Amino acid sequence: MLIHVFQGKGKKDRYSILSQKTLEILRQYYTLERPKQYLFEPKGNPGQMISDRTIDYIVRQSALRAGITKTVSCHTLRHSFATHLLETGVNIKLIQQFLGHTSLKTTSIYLHLTNIDLGSVKSPLEGMNV
Repeated sequence: MLIHVFQGKGKKDRYSILSQKTLEILRQYYTLERPKQYLFEPKGNPGQMISDRTIDYIVRQSALRAGITKTVSCHTLRHSFATHLLETGVNIKLIQQFLGHTSLKTTSIYLHLTNIDLGSVKSPLEGMNV
């Protein structure tokens, strides 16, 4: 359940996670659209890449339909992905790999965005038999 991202942000290749729900939706989409070369192609231009501007437009329109009034971009989705992973306890080194960051320092920016319940953290001593 991994997806290979080619030439993503920073022109870096990386692997990221793919949810089962997303896979099911992508399978339905593929069955209906039957793209020629790229998974997402512009209407009327089979075999062509969809433009960055079109993707930005789709993201903004989707946010509006969802009732989100704040400015949203593809980068917002990236930030949300990283923040939610941190909040669910995913190791920051894994998140670094998913985002394609070379430096852990870049990934650590997301630490201040998370709402981690300090009361849920257990001391390592709790698991020891003394």
